[in-house]
Amino acid sequence: MAYAAAEALASTERLILRGFVPEDFEAYSAYRSLPVVYRYLYSDPPSADAMREHFDAGLNTRLSEDGDILRCAVVRREDDALMGQVSLKLVSKAAQQAELGYIFNPAYAGKGYATEAAAAIITLGFEKFGFHRIFARLDAKNAGSVGVVERLGLRREAHLVENDRFNGIWGDEYIYALLSHEWAARAPNRPR
Repeated sequence: MAYAAAEALASTERLILRGFVPEDFEAYSAYRSLPVVYRYLYSDPPSADAMREHFDAGLNTRLSEDGDILRCAVVRREDDALMGQVSLKLVSKAAQQAELGYIFNPAYAGKGYATEAAAAIITLGFEKFGFHRIFARLDAKNAGSVGVVERLGLRREAHLVENDRFNGIWGDEYIYALLSHEWAARAPNRPR
């Protein structure tokens, strides 16, 4: 299933999740070029050309084959500010599994936007795409991200010890997950 850029895919009281549009590039590159954003992503900020290429590739996303990624711009309703992005990566079509991802501009941290946007895309994943399981992989030291998934009720399923290496430093990883029936059972009490 492919999506046009500015199509609103989900919304909450404060946020709209939509496809990226060309006009988003300046705000996107402003936060995606910050070294702090890459602290737990096991990579350095990309070059200007690589950033532009990655942004352009995400303008028309789809979620139909293994490896496809649906990237949504997270826009604040009150002023149309692009605050970050949430994504679902189709990991296994046969097993109906997707990986949750999110990256936010640190200027908007601490106000619950990431949790709210992640809840919206999880709902979209279960209700519109029919996923059975959605999981997130996090650096074990990323307390903010751990807080997001735990507030959403994802269960920690694994603690992988020194399973990745970046700039010569070994890092641990947590795997959190949730099943569709667990998310449905939480419906009245989900974070917004």
